[in-house]
Amino acid sequence: MKTIKVITLATLMLLMSVATFAQSSETKMITMKRYVVERSFPDKLLVPITGEGAKLCLTVISKNLEDNVTWVTSYVTPDKKKSFCIYDAPSPEAIRKSAAKTGLPVDNIFEVNVLDPYFYK
Repeated sequence: MKTIKVITLATLMLLMSVATFAQSSETKMITMKRYVVERSFPDKLLVPITGEGAKLCLTVISKNLEDNVTWVTSYVTPDKKKSFCIYDAPSPEAIRKSAAKTGLPVDNIFEVNVLDPYFYK
């Protein structure tokens, strides 16, 4: 059951991103780079798998879009005190600005490139 809710949330997040982009009356090219954002949560990161958790995630997505920032996915340590989030954004400053709006901490931001082992066939 949890898997279905996560897939549904992911689908909703994607549809929101596409709908918001499609509604833009201006079309301009923005160079997006990929980043890993390291965050610390001393009191643990707890996002319930409920409607409340979905609403929280959608708020983050909405605020991110204001700064052309796209949250791709996150990895959370087993103790829930650290997360490593993958973002596409025009700059680290855009990620910091968006994080400030949502109250999310930012410890470090690293620009990264994708290394896919299946590329070497």
